[in-house]
Amino acid sequence: MISRDEAFELLKANVPEENLIQHSLESEAVLGALARKLGQDEELWSITGLLHDLDYSSTASQPEKHGLVSAEMLDGKLPDEAVQAIRAHNGEMTGVAPQTDFDFALRCGETVTGLIHANALMRPEKMSGMTPKSLKKKMKSKAFAASVNRDIIKECDRIGLELGDFFAIAIDAVTGIAPEVGLD
Repeated sequence: MISRDEAFELLKANVPEENLIQHSLESEAVLGALARKLGQDEELWSITGLLHDLDYSSTASQPEKHGLVSAEMLDGKLPDEAVQAIRAHNGEMTGVAPQTDFDFALRCGETVTGLIHANALMRPEKMSGMTPKSLKKKMKSKAFAASVNRDIIKECDRIGLELGDFFAIAIDAVTGIAPEVGLD
């Protein structure tokens, strides 16, 4: 399996946008936290979170290929289950349906980062003191972070987590890297 350092270099070589690097780092943190909570391979889930959008810049005009190109790029560098989760994270466009806990964890884990990041940017204290309750309130407002798919976030129930517990895990994970992603 590719090392974390190699994964980060690969990400930087393929993703020029700073906001996508931040999203990838946040996804890495959230997936690692979910792996710890669910008793899964933390290194594997973290690296998969880091690399899930490897092709985003190159497939922006072809969203039906987003995830599939990343999977091709990572074949042989990550275990099959990780490559499959990357294919399935954009299942609405690629036609690859999520099936495993890993698939659903990547989908809801990477999606919730958009809601958390947007919420932190609106708060003077950024990540400090953010609560699941406040995030639930933001989630109900369809106009707030309108591009964030709430239905995918709710897939946390597919991995056995209630929404509030899922938010707590994700908030703690992003808080832990807040300085790296401009949210301190």
